[in-house]
Amino acid sequence: MAPGLKAATSAVCARGFLGMAEGLPLAMFRAAPPSRGFASMAPRELRARPLSLSFRRNLPSPRILSRTSLGNTSGQQMSTFQSRFQKPCSWTPMQRRTLFGSGGNSTRNLASLEETANKNATNATAQNAFYQALTKAGMPAIIVERYQSNNFATSPSIDAAYYRALGALGQAGGGAQVSQNGNLSNTQLQAIGQAVAANSRGANVGVSAGATAASGAGAKEAPLHVVVEETIGSAFFKWIKFLAYFGLVTYLCMVAVAMIMDTFQVLKKTGGKMDNEAKAEHQSVRFSDVHGCDEAKDELQELVEFLKNPEKFSTLGGKLPKGVLLVGPPGTGKTLLARAVAGEAGVPFFFMSGSEFDEVYVGVGAKRVRELFAGAKSKAPAIVFIDELDAIGGKRNARDAAYVKQTLNQLLTELDGFEQNSGVIILAATNFPELLDKALTRPGRFDRNVVVDLPDVRGRMAILKHHMKKVIASNDVSLETLAQGTPGFSGAELENVINQAAVHASKAKAQAVSMLDFEWAKDKVMMGAEKKNMIMSQCEREMTAYHEAGHALVIMFSQRANPLHKITILPRGVALGVTTHLPAIDKYSMSKDEYEVAIDVSMGGKAAEEIVYGPERVTSGCSSDIQNATRIAYNMVTRCGMSPALGNVDLASNYQDVSAPTKKMIESEVRRFIEEGRLRADSLIKDKRKELDLLAKGLLAYETLDREEAFKIIKGEKLDRIAVKNDAIKLQEIGRPTGTGMTDIPPLPGSQGGEDGKSPPTPAGGAVA
Repeated sequence: MAPGLKAATSAVCARGFLGMAEGLPLAMFRAAPPSRGFASMAPRELRARPLSLSFRRNLPSPRILSRTSLGNTSGQQMSTFQSRFQKPCSWTPMQRRTLFGSGGNSTRNLASLEETANKNATNATAQNAFYQALTKAGMPAIIVERYQSNNFATSPSIDAAYYRALGALGQAGGGAQVSQNGNLSNTQLQAIGQAVAANSRGANVGVSAGATAASGAGAKEAPLHVVVEETIGSAFFKWIKFLAYFGLVTYLCMVAVAMIMDTFQVLKKTGGKMDNEAKAEHQSVRFSDVHGCDEAKDELQELVEFLKNPEKFSTLGGKLPKGVLLVGPPGTGKTLLARAVAGEAGVPFFFMSGSEFDEVYVGVGAKRVRELFAGAKSKAPAIVFIDELDAIGGKRNARDAAYVKQTLNQLLTELDGFEQNSGVIILAATNFPELLDKALTRPGRFDRNVVVDLPDVRGRMAILKHHMKKVIASNDVSLETLAQGTPGFSGAELENVINQAAVHASKAKAQAVSMLDFEWAKDKVMMGAEKKNMIMSQCEREMTAYHEAGHALVIMFSQRANPLHKITILPRGVALGVTTHLPAIDKYSMSKDEYEVAIDVSMGGKAAEEIVYGPERVTSGCSSDIQNATRIAYNMVTRCGMSPALGNVDLASNYQDVSAPTKKMIESEVRRFIEEGRLRADSLIKDKRKELDLLAKGLLAYETLDREEAFKIIKGEKLDRIAVKNDAIKLQEIGRPTGTGMTDIPPLPGSQGGEDGKSPPTPAGGAVA
């Protein structure tokens, strides 16, 4: 039989096997695998045609096919066809077994399932039943075509059947579903990719055929390459999710590492050695290096003798104190004395500050106290020195933290645990002995107090000589004058004066430090640094000059006042001008008339302003003077018993318990003392009005005057030095109010505010009592 006739006859017979049902696609038979029989009889031209999704529309209808193809078939060909199939286009068991291998029931069942699936296009169950029947019948091409139409419902089981059908098509060799070279066409592969993409999560799937032409599509030699391309949105959310997970994991890892490190540090600090552990030191300081506290040195000599020869003090049954407390103002040499004791005795010196014991961890302070005393015992004889004892030895109360109590309790326990003959001496220093707990200062612990007070004139002389050893001084330097002019200075402050004088001379490129350099340094320490760049108006300078001249006149013409030291209208520190007066010798007590003179000196500046400019033009520069006068009068009334109305009663210690009438009486007496001082100062300045004007003019010309220069000025004498240049800002003159005063000096119109015009100005000066 001719190939064309075979193909036509096969198509008609295949159509006849299904009873010419219109709903069953003809492509079912054309796409059947080659192992199923009659598709293998199709001519080569028919098998070479590529698989098409619109195969039914490309083929002529069965009736047209029978007229055109079968009508032109020759008799011989027809007879051959009929002899092969017994009865042409008739239903025979052999033909049904060739197609489906299960008889007519399978055919009718398949047609029924297809009809049901077509009527229920949205029912996934009906579609799945039809797909499963097609799978059993070995018709994967129909499954692929129906699935790719996207007109029917899908489900996971349907997707699985579709993928199995694709696999079957890829693994089959030859047949009508492949081309001559054994590969799927690009159109077929793109259709497969689009179908997969339609059922995937927003991904684009591309499928390409292999390059080998010798075998079928999907074979080892010509594999199908599937490329999945994610959409931009899907890739974006995928990266966001990855970064979120990565950040979370990183954060948790960092937290874990930090916790491990903190735990390690806690264990290291509580279990290991301290970072600031007290170590034994051998001191080179001797008593010859300590000056200005001879009485304290004499008391501490006993400790040195005990450390050198303990048996000397125990022969008669005496015991030396276990703890010695050094008490005094800052900078008086308490720490230096402790180091000198260790240096003289030649024993190890353990030093710790009171603030170094406690930390944020509870129990660290008590542990450090134990370690400090244990180290001292191991190095006995030794000296333990605790500076700023009030930091850990303050008075206890119920509201204190537990770690504070632990540290102090441990210190008390260690002090009790020492024996007098253990060879360990405890020294401590504090500026506030009244703040210490009573349990700490009782006999048997710190039972001896050594007062290290401010040096007197001889002490200051010795301190100055000691520190001047390293300074190149000129011949005009008088240490006696410096010592007399620095009352109340501690050893540290004297050292600071010498150091600043040397630095000042070095900046001026001088060959040696002169007396002027020391005076400059002393004034800087006492009155503050000069503000040379500060610009003042002419009115402010004149007001300041009269204010300071009023202070100076009261000092110069009052019998019980301390001698005048220096006057200046140069701004220093927080003041626009300063007047200082110093005692000829050190004073340790003051009489009532000396207190009253001090009030007079304080009120002299305000009295001068009132006389020259009138009461309504007094500035706020008098505020510091009023505060000083009030403090002096309050002490006279409440502490010293100098008020006849109140008598000899201490009213300052328990002022909050004083009755209201008594408080009113205290205020009245304080006001009386201040007002009497103002009247005395006002009377003196009015009597010395000429000297007031001369002294004010001298201050405007020279800015700074010492005692001798001030007396020359009020006598009308000229000074040997050149007057300073006036850099004040010239303002428009304002008329003087009615009243007495000089007519050649314009007044300052009231107190002026700060830069914003609202805040009070800097005080214009004050007397240093």
